[in-house]
Amino acid sequence: MKEPKLSAAPVRLDKWLWAARFYKTRALAVEAIGKNRVDVNGQPAKPSRDVRVGDQLTVREAGMPPRTVEVLGVSELRGPAPIAQQLYVETADSLAAREAAREARRQGVEPAQTIEHGRPTKRDRRQLADWDRWSASADD
Repeated sequence: MKEPKLSAAPVRLDKWLWAARFYKTRALAVEAIGKNRVDVNGQPAKPSRDVRVGDQLTVREAGMPPRTVEVLGVSELRGPAPIAQQLYVETADSLAAREAAREARRQGVEPAQTIEHGRPTKRDRRQLADWDRWSASADD
């Protein structure tokens, strides 16, 4: 496997997002860019936009606060995760927002506790069976 080369030459946005492991495939990166989930320096971008060292990217994912990163290096090749993490650094505000969201999810209400009705328990099933056994029917 070839090691990705860090260079200062500009790289397409979709290739950079794929190489930096934000998305598993370039097609997913293009789809996210098309849905305006990725901004470059505060402006919506196209997949062919060049990413340069020093650019600031904002990547939005469903259910998470926006992730803002600064580009430290560019690469066209997807490499191992430790090398991909050297391509960018996440801003302090972005890290704090993601940590706050993580803590809010952890402190949130357990979904099972909010269900009032649902699948009957074993005791409920026995009570239903007992009620059916002793109920009077019109056929008798």
